[in-house]
This record gives sequence, C-alpha cells and structure tokens, in this order.
Amino acid sequence: MQETAPKLKEFQTYIDGKWAGAQSGKTFETFNPYTGEPWALIPECGPEDAALAVEAAARAFETGPWPSLTATARGKALRRIAGLIEKHAGHLAEIEVRDNGKLISEMLAQTKYLPEWFYYYGGLADKIQGAVVPVDRPEHFNYILREPVGVCAFIIPWNSPLMLAGWKLAPALAAGCTVVIKPSEYTSASLLEFMRLVIAEADIPPGVVNVVTGYGAVAGEALVTHPKVAKVAFTGGTVTGARVNELAAKTFKKVSLELGGKSPNIVFDDCIMDDAVSGAISGIFAATGQTCIAGSRLLVQESIHDVFVEKLVAMARQAKLGDPSQFETQVGPVTTPPQYRKVLSYIDIAKGEGATCVLGGGPASKEEGGGTYFVKPTIFTGVDNKMRIAQEEVFGPVLSVIKFKDEDGAVRIANDIAYGLGAGVWTQSVKRAHNMARRIKAGTVWVNTYRAVSFLMPFGGYKASGLGRENGIEAIDGYLQSKSVWINNGPGGGNPFIMKTAS
Repeated sequence: MQETAPKLKEFQTYIDGKWAGAQSGKTFETFNPYTGEPWALIPECGPEDAALAVEAAARAFETGPWPSLTATARGKALRRIAGLIEKHAGHLAEIEVRDNGKLISEMLAQTKYLPEWFYYYGGLADKIQGAVVPVDRPEHFNYILREPVGVCAFIIPWNSPLMLAGWKLAPALAAGCTVVIKPSEYTSASLLEFMRLVIAEADIPPGVVNVVTGYGAVAGEALVTHPKVAKVAFTGGTVTGARVNELAAKTFKKVSLELGGKSPNIVFDDCIMDDAVSGAISGIFAATGQTCIAGSRLLVQESIHDVFVEKLVAMARQAKLGDPSQFETQVGPVTTPPQYRKVLSYIDIAKGEGATCVLGGGPASKEEGGGTYFVKPTIFTGVDNKMRIAQEEVFGPVLSVIKFKDEDGAVRIANDIAYGLGAGVWTQSVKRAHNMARRIKAGTVWVNTYRAVSFLMPFGGYKASGLGRENGIEAIDGYLQSKSVWINNGPGGGNPFIMKTAS
C-alpha cells in the first residue's frame, strides 16, 4: 500500500485584525531543518499585501482606538501580551524549534524570558515624559512633546524570530506606534502562531500589529519603500542591512539596524581556565554558531594557548548532536540549505588558507547524531587575523583560534575587524577587565561570561554591526520624535525681531 504524504499545516497572514492568504493565492513550503521535510505552507505575499498591511497600520495610527488610548492603557495592553506569552511559551518554543532547528532548551529559555520585555516596556509606557524648557524669552512658555514616529516596519531574521521581533515590538507599542512585521521566509510559522495565540487574544485593536510573509526582495522591499512607513527596524546580514538603509534613506525614514558580527572572545592567562573553556564552547557552539554575537574568534594568550586548546577540543568533542527537540541535544542543525552550504564553503576556505583543523571540519553523519543539515563542531588553530575565516561572518559552528602576546596585542587583533557587535574577556584582574571594556570597539563587552542579554541593557553594534540600540530605556527613543511647542504670553506676536518703539 502506497504511503500518502502528511498533510501540511496551512498558515495565514494577519492584517487589520483579520486572517487571510496572500492576494495572489500563492504559498511556499517551510521545512524542518532536522528532518529536511516540509511541514507547513506559508502565504507568499507580494507588494499588494505589504501595501494592505501598511495602510491598515496607518489607519490604526491615525484614526483607530490605538492613538486615543492613554499611555497607561497602552502599558496594560503590553502586560496582557506578556501574560499570554507566559501561557503559551512552551508551544511557541516547540514551533520555533520545528521551524528553525535550534535547541529546545535555548528556544524555551527565550520564550519564557520574552514576557519580561513586554512587562518592562508596559511599565515604561507612561514614564515617557517631555520637558518644560526655561527658554531665554520671558514672554514665552516652551515645552517639548515626545510623540510616536508612526508606522514601523520590522524585518526579522530566521535564527531567533520571536525574541528578535519582541525586542522591537515591545518598545514600539509602548511608544504608541503601529507595526508591520515581515519574518524570514525560512521561519515564519512561530510569528504567525504568536499572532494567533497572543496578539489576537490580547484585545489589541485591528491594524496595530500586522504580519506579511514572503520573500525579502519582494514583500520586504515593498515595506521598506512604502511612503507611509516612518521607521524600519532590521535584523540580519550586513549586506542586506546596507541595502535596507539605502532604500529607506530615499524617503528619509528612521532606521535601526542590528547586523553581523565577528566577535572576539579573549582569554588571558590569569583566567579561570575551566570557566573560559566552557564560555568559549557555549559562545560558538550552543546555537550552532547561528547568532550575530557568536564568539567566533577565540583569542588566547600564547602562554596558555596549547593547554587551553587541548581542553577546548576535549570538551567540544563531547558535544551531543541530534534532534533539537530533545533536551539532551547540545548541537542542532544549520537552519537553511543556503547557510549549510555557506558554512561548509568557509571550512574549505580556512583549510585552503592554511589554518589547522583540530576538530570537525565537515558534515556530520547520521551515525554521529547528525542529519540533513548538520555540520560538525569545527575548531581551527594557527589562524591569522587577516585570513577570511577570521574576518568574515560564517554564522555556523566554526571557531577560529588566534594567539596573542599581551593586552595591547589582544586589543589590536580584537579591533582589527569591520564589525563591532560583541566581545568577551576572561580574566581575574579587575583593572584589566575595565581597561579592556573601554578599549574594545564593540556594543557589548562581557567579562567572565558570554551571550548574556537583558531587557534592561542596550544592545547594538559599532561600525558595520549596525545603527541604533535595542533593549533598555534607550530603545524606546528610536520610536519617538520630539516636538517643540512655543506659547507666546506677551505682546507683538512674540517676534523677537520686532523693535519696540520708545515712548
């Protein structure tokens, strides 16, 4: 008897508070990276769908109930969102794992922590204050209003869709903006499920939060170029980010960009070695290297290099590859076929450059716990910082180990890169910790830890790693603009250039 293919789950977009397919009727398959099999159908939206979503968001911003809500009421709406995320955190994590192949332990930690962003910005919503300015004209009363920028377009990557969408959505809603979100075509399902279980149930007015799915060059570009979009927030690769910035600049949109990284994880000879080894492993392999802050350049002081590498390889060799939905799995698959091919190509590049592969170095077989898109945890030594493997973002489980002599040498190597997103420092010296934090050109410096984030701390990059900051009080400023108000209480229209006639 011939087996029939399992029926694929069908998702719909969410525009103006309604569920619908793409206007064209087209869909595309989304795949489980672990099995390589399709499991759901996603609407393939085009410019017409993007326009519908932007128009809905514009109406919601101008004439719907959203702009008439007090800031306190908006804060309560964000707290309802937080409560619903808490209720459905387990299910949302499972969908994310099925769609992007990352570990259930990591995705569940993210979905359980995500409510904190909505609680935090819910509390901040009615703390946004203008100011009365003691202007140098005694007949005037002057004050500053802080107002939402308007419709915001969010373009979200495939590695952590819900977390990275939440980082943008919470401060935008707290500020009073309305939103259109376009997730990656590789990982749209978890965000659509989030809309069904959270936004649609949280009594958020129609049009305030909308989702269009599809390809970046079509649906994404239509959002970036739409004249009614006031701000674009993008997380993704540096090349695409530059394109987004260029397109948005043509209509003077506000832009925030969280882009790539090639972060140095710097180990000094006075470190607690076991902690530093664990930090180096988790910094690159825990998320299969698929994170912008991956500590993909491991700088090790030459006096401890050999013993450190020996311990590093021994620990990394024990990593358990397998089904990302199982809690015992430590390394999952690469999320997309193009990324899988890219990672393998960079392994070949590194070998061709003369780096020494001391662990891994190719695809992982099923016997090794791998599957369709698995790459073995890979470590290269003998890496020079000028090599491509040290300068270009791989976004996979590939670690480059680079020797340095002293503090000045570590700083020179750390900063000799186009990026500046994150950096790690492992030392027991308080003086060195503060000194390195000042000298490294990166948006985040971790000391004796790595990859820690919080809703309270700003996150973003220097140089080619982006523009603006997410998280913390600073993030909400990106969704606000200032308005100066002048009230004349004196004669003569308040014109300072009118000369008064002497009596």
